[in-house]
Amino acid sequence: MFATPAYAQALGGAPAGGGPQDMLIQFLPLIGLVVLFYFLMIRPQQRRMKTHQSMLAGIKRGDNVVLSSGVHGKIVRVEDADVGVEIATGVTVKVRKAMISEVQARGAPAPANDSKT
Repeated sequence: MFATPAYAQALGGAPAGGGPQDMLIQFLPLIGLVVLFYFLMIRPQQRRMKTHQSMLAGIKRGDNVVLSSGVHGKIVRVEDADVGVEIATGVTVKVRKAMISEVQARGAPAPANDSKT
């Protein structure tokens, strides 16, 4: 029924409950990680979403676009949530605006293919 000396020493040490400063010091690394996560992950994603929304709001007929699937086309009709994209002569597809990944200005020249083989 006797406690070992090591167990008795652990119980007789400093009081179990530290002050509020001890709790704050324990949570500082966690708070730091949350702040770091916000600035490295959440804020850049919000900025990308904002620029994408403004790009989609500025779409007009005649713009050349690249869809998220990689298909290139020309806007022929703009509606609220959908657009008509002409992907070939006489071939028009209806696409959600959110699927447009890039808008190129009207009449923008095609990129040169300078690869020499």
